[in-house]
Amino acid sequence: MKSVRFRDPAGATRSGVFEDGSVRFGAETYALEDVDVLPPCEPSKVVCIGRNYADHADEMGSEVPDRPLLFLKPPNALAGHGDTVTVPAGKERIDYEAELGVVIGEQCRHVPEGEAMDVVAGFTCVNDISNRDDQRQEQNWVRGKAFDGAAPIGPVLATPEDVPEDAAVRSYVNGELKQDGSRSQLVFSVPELVAEITTYMTLEPGDVIATGTPEGVGPLADGDTVRIEVEGVGELEHTVRVP
Repeated sequence: MKSVRFRDPAGATRSGVFEDGSVRFGAETYALEDVDVLPPCEPSKVVCIGRNYADHADEMGSEVPDRPLLFLKPPNALAGHGDTVTVPAGKERIDYEAELGVVIGEQCRHVPEGEAMDVVAGFTCVNDISNRDDQRQEQNWVRGKAFDGAAPIGPVLATPEDVPEDAAVRSYVNGELKQDGSRSQLVFSVPELVAEITTYMTLEPGDVIATGTPEGVGPLADGDTVRIEVEGVGELEHTVRVP
């Protein structure tokens, strides 16, 4: 099953079921274009994983880390399906990064790897938009990764059984395929990530783990349309505005 958060034509925020291209809430069914699709969850934080695909680490001239490389994006970084993301002005390179997003279903801490999927509500699409200019100059990547709109997610939340272990993770810019990876290529698996993260911090319901991006990242320009695809979830699409 796929669930979707949306704002109906009357302006009310709802959580409905997404099927056959339509949104169903109670007795009402809406065409997707007739509602505002919202991020599928309301996280207190997005925990991102760096260099979790060996081929991406290689294209960035970096080594695969010995343990998951963690950084955070705050709630202000969220954007939704159909949004226009305004990126920081005056930067030479703002990149797209297609990622599988893991949505947490319950408050949890110190989760054993073997029980990690019990706390996962489902999966979604994430674009980890990155400001490379500032990322290269700072250690904590606040300017590089945590600016407003830096984490488009959505459009739906798919239950774990809907997303294959080898689900494709792809990005397209203006219709051109840029990244074509797979969940099976993750250096650290979803259970490993949940166990590692909860060793250090409590995850809350709705929190998101962005699991890393495959090779093929590249720059965005004003007016670009980005589409992130995760097999079993669907397609997250947004446009880009460069001031």
